[in-house]
Amino acid sequence: MRAVVTVIGKDNVGILHKVSGICTEYNANVMEVTQSVLQDMFAMIMLVDISAVSKDFSEMVDRMTELGKELGLSIHTMHEDIFNSMHSI
Repeated sequence: MRAVVTVIGKDNVGILHKVSGICTEYNANVMEVTQSVLQDMFAMIMLVDISAVSKDFSEMVDRMTELGKELGLSIHTMHEDIFNSMHSI
C-alpha cells in the first residue's frame, strides 16, 4: 500500500526534513520525492510505502495536516486507492 503526500507553500529551511520525519515516526518508507522551488514557493510530491505503518494511517494523515498548519503549508496525504479513484475515468 502506498500514499501520496503533497506539500505546497512558502519555501523555508527544513520542510523535507520535517515531513520525512513524520514518515519515520510512523514507519512509512519514502519511495520517491520530487520537489521544486519556484521563486519563493515550495512544491513537493512524495510517494510513500505505508504497508508497514506502525499506527493507524489516519493518525499519520492528521499529523501531516497539523505540521502543515504549524509551518503555514498545505500538506495533503492521500491513500493510493483514493488518489487512483480520483484520476481514473
